[in-house]
Amino acid sequence: MKKYLLSFAVLMLFSTGAWAQNLSPLGVWTNEDKKAEFEIYECGNNQLCAKIVTLKEPNKNGKPKVDENNPNQKQRTQPLKGLVFMKGFEYDGDNKWDDGTIYDPESGKTYSSYMKMLNKNKMEVKGYIGISLIGRTQTWTRIK
Repeated sequence: MKKYLLSFAVLMLFSTGAWAQNLSPLGVWTNEDKKAEFEIYECGNNQLCAKIVTLKEPNKNGKPKVDENNPNQKQRTQPLKGLVFMKGFEYDGDNKWDDGTIYDPESGKTYSSYMKMLNKNKMEVKGYIGISLIGRTQTWTRIK
């Protein structure tokens, strides 16, 4: 009888873990100001990354916008569309992906970051320096 109870308990743990990951951030999202759309995708080693897929205003002076504020001068001519700006997110439990970085092309700065699913179509994204108590949080909305 103990074996059956132990097996049942282990089965419940695995099924709970699988259920918790049902709220996946994979897909296309937009942030609060809707300046762009971002695709979150698997990028190897059980990690998630994100890239810019569309921009509300894709051009500047008739040319595609580029990463002009990048601290690396050689990367300042790369287009913003297609730019991988989030890297290294790993599942941390409770619908949260942590230990990632987020790059802000408007400032040229990179921050520590996490993503936490609030429900199927809403996600909290926070960028911070040092500890996550201090930083900037946005709520993103799923597009697809």
